[in-house]
Amino acid sequence: MTDPIRWGVLGASDFARRSMAPAIHAASGHVLAALATRDAAKAAPFADLAPGLRVHESYDALLADPGIDAVYVPLPHTMHVEWGVKALEAGKHVLVEKPLAMTEAGIAPLIAARDATGLQAAEAYMIVHHPQWQFVRELIDDGVPGQLRHVEGVFTYNNSADPGNIRNTAAMGGGALPDIGVYTYGSTRWATRAEPEAITHADLDWEAGCDVVARVSARFPGFTAHWVNSMRMLPEQFMLFHGDAGIIRVTAPFNAAKFGEAVVEWRGRDFVTHRRTWPGLNQYVHQVEAFGAAIRGEAAFPWTLEDAAGTQRVIDMAYAAAGGRPPA
Repeated sequence: MTDPIRWGVLGASDFARRSMAPAIHAASGHVLAALATRDAAKAAPFADLAPGLRVHESYDALLADPGIDAVYVPLPHTMHVEWGVKALEAGKHVLVEKPLAMTEAGIAPLIAARDATGLQAAEAYMIVHHPQWQFVRELIDDGVPGQLRHVEGVFTYNNSADPGNIRNTAAMGGGALPDIGVYTYGSTRWATRAEPEAITHADLDWEAGCDVVARVSARFPGFTAHWVNSMRMLPEQFMLFHGDAGIIRVTAPFNAAKFGEAVVEWRGRDFVTHRRTWPGLNQYVHQVEAFGAAIRGEAAFPWTLEDAAGTQRVIDMAYAAAGGRPPA
């Protein structure tokens, strides 16, 4: 019998409490073993979920815990690489929340630490673990859209009523593109296996140094893309892949089961719409189990640090095309 992979979480973030800690607890062959936080009130829901959970008062103490095999890092964006590297140097595999860094160059130390230690290190880019995205990739590989001509992507929400949120704080890596541009940009790259040649349009609205609305267009080899990401618009999300022979639409591409049911629709020249659904799947559980398979040498993790760096490169290109980010 294979021993379970024992996880520690750095910081009692809301997202860790609501999504990733329950996913680790639910994943087959995984145990939520420790949490690092000084706040007993924040630790309580984690302890309720996983009785026997060890609570450390510092991140360093958790990294020194010999009963931890893998570490999940849900800290503010600007702290991801620092603590990802520290986890690797402490002998722990590490799954780091997105975005890994604020620039492509900022990811390099994490890649170097992964290579030096031989441990698993990855970005927690959960959507590639959902079968709906694997199916979309297969449809494109099989030529269902024909010659792909255009990709349209939208991911928006409105957190204007929460100015203290780190997503609204420039010094902590806030902004729509770091938070959700990674999904529209990264899913386009992953599904099409293509990289943009240029950003052809970048129109960004700024508040307190954070991009709160981003309308960005890009040219890829053979097709164009247009993405809208916002922290000041009614929640919406979809992805559309439009070719000369067919269309593929993903209606809940990023928060499947929360925003809506995981559905992929596609049609060709006969105008017959086909539909496939995946009810009840948890992409975060799939992500944890895929990371475990990579640790055990059973399968390659489908989203590498280099994949994450590629998406960050596109975000860097979008900021550059918009004239750069204002000072934090």
